[in-house]
Amino acid sequence: MAIFTNQATLSYNGTVTTSNVTTGELLEVLSITKTAASDTYGPQDTVTYVVSITNTGTAAFSNLTVTDNLGGYTFDGGAVYPLTYVPGSALYYINGVLQADPAVVPGAPLVFSGISVPAGGNALLVYEARTNQFAPPTAGSSIVNEATVSGIGLSTPISDTAAIFANAEPQLTINKSLSPLTVSENGQLTYTFVIQNTGNTATVATDNATITDLFDPILSDLTVTFNGSVWTEGIDYTYDESTGLFTTVPGRITVPAATYTQNESGIWVITPGTATLTVSGTV
Repeated sequence: MAIFTNQATLSYNGTVTTSNVTTGELLEVLSITKTAASDTYGPQDTVTYVVSITNTGTAAFSNLTVTDNLGGYTFDGGAVYPLTYVPGSALYYINGVLQADPAVVPGAPLVFSGISVPAGGNALLVYEARTNQFAPPTAGSSIVNEATVSGIGLSTPISDTAAIFANAEPQLTINKSLSPLTVSENGQLTYTFVIQNTGNTATVATDNATITDLFDPILSDLTVTFNGSVWTEGIDYTYDESTGLFTTVPGRITVPAATYTQNESGIWVITPGTATLTVSGTV
């Protein structure tokens, strides 16, 4: 509901007089809600958004425009957009009935046009957007995304927002290398395992991270280090010299969280947290 006022002016023979002020109420019959199918996101995640427009009035609205700001925020005096529309993903319903694809301008902002809402009815837009290099990755970060409806018949545009939050979790990868690449019988070789964490949360003991490897050829007389510190068999790892099965004790592998910085373009640059395990032995 909106209050409006109006006053008239009467001019005659160089004289100006004004009328009384009239006051009225304008009932807003169109409403909007915007929701996200998931309330969390990670790198390159696809997020489904639903925009629902409800008309409680007795007259239909037609040729409306729905504008989505794709989570845009200010950076270094300009704007960056952490979401990218997934082309061809939009579905448009009127009173639950699927319609022809709406006209879409996929830029930032994202614009849907030609949207109609029948009297006493509902229109629904369902579409997908993907997080990109401008999406904040740090723990506690969010993307607040606004959809706005405008067009003929609306006294003022109406809008609603949906917030999603960065996943707080580790994201681990592992790389294994061998040195030397050629080894003689009864010679020494070393396996190096580099574990990287691109997530915003450290891997801690309670995560029970474990490395398992079946060495072939089987090694003997192992020396194991983790981040340069010597490990002890039975406490930090187990090894079956009859089969070559090597396993770290759950929880002994820990990896710090990644660190993040935004470059001059607003792109988030990830520096992974790293841990290194080495296993040396005789072939």
